[in-house]
Formats: sequence, structure tokens, C-alpha cells
Amino acid sequence: MALWMAVGIGMGAAIGTALDDVAMGIGIGVAVGAGIGAVASSRRKD
Repeated sequence: MALWMAVGIGMGAAIGTALDDVAMGIGIGVAVGAGIGAVASSRRKD
């Protein structure tokens, strides 16, 4: 789960930089990362 959140933060920072709104990008990234992490962890155990 933490891995996916870190990936999401990284993606969000990149998106935010592109949009000139890093905070919003990180927020989106955390939400997406947490969502991916929840799905991934429910399908298999790391």
C-alpha cells in the first residue's frame, strides 16, 4: 500500500509540475495511488 502511495505521490508531483499546481497534483496522485494500492492489495498479498 505504501509503495503505491509513493508511486502516486511521484506521479502527482510530475502532473502537478506540468499543471503549475504541485499541491493539487500530489493530492490527485495520493488519491490515485491509494486507490491502486487498495485494489492491488485486495487481489494479492505483497
